[in-house]
Amino acid sequence: FSAFRLALIQLHVSSIKSDNVTRACRFVQEAAKQGAKIISLPECFNSPYGTKYFPEYAEKIPGESTHKLSEVAKECSIYLIGGSIPEEDSGKLYNTCAVFGPDGALLVKHRKIHLFDIDVPGKITFQESKTLSPGDSFSTFDTPYCRVGLGICYDMRFAELAQIYAQRGCQLLVYPGAFNLTTGPAHWELLQRGRPFQNFIVWFCYRDFRVAYIFWMLTPCQIVCKYFLPYWRLSVYSIDYFLCHVSCRSLLV
Repeated sequence: FSAFRLALIQLHVSSIKSDNVTRACRFVQEAAKQGAKIISLPECFNSPYGTKYFPEYAEKIPGESTHKLSEVAKECSIYLIGGSIPEEDSGKLYNTCAVFGPDGALLVKHRKIHLFDIDVPGKITFQESKTLSPGDSFSTFDTPYCRVGLGICYDMRFAELAQIYAQRGCQLLVYPGAFNLTTGPAHWELLQRGRPFQNFIVWFCYRDFRVAYIFWMLTPCQIVCKYFLPYWRLSVYSIDYFLCHVSCRSLLV
């Protein structure tokens, strides 16, 4: 593992897919100028988040959005974790993260395994399973800096996924997420603080809150933002796995 810079991008997502993709690529370019070698976009970065939007915005992979991600990854010579987009394949819809290498090649495609279905009376009702199908595979990719394991948002709730990734040699897990303000405060922060002590780092992306589904926003390495950030944000971090590993090991009991 070697030290590197990573960037997390928060976006204001509009109803116009092409604008969302163009905006995302512009931030990727800016992050690369700041020295980022691994860059992550947020969950559902190219469309509004909601079950009624998934069928309208879904596309094939490769397709319109991922073609642009491939181009900008090659242009900037970086590893680009494409947050997620609604994907259509063989008549089914998935919440899918596509990752591209510095040559623009598609390295891996992760379909969200654990769909988020919840009904808290008087607070929130949301069922991804009404429109989405679950993924059924683990997703990892290698970089010169570390091996990376992928999840999407609610995948974080299930410790076994993280444990399997650790057993497969992943030093870093990336879970682009858009968690809500009802269950988020209840356990999302707790989960985020727990996962790094399994000898890897976990970080998250966050996105615009001005939609029907309101998000609990998190930054990496156990720093939790309990206030609303601006509608867009680019954060670049220097990551030294050795220091993080020593810190986590010192707290194990």
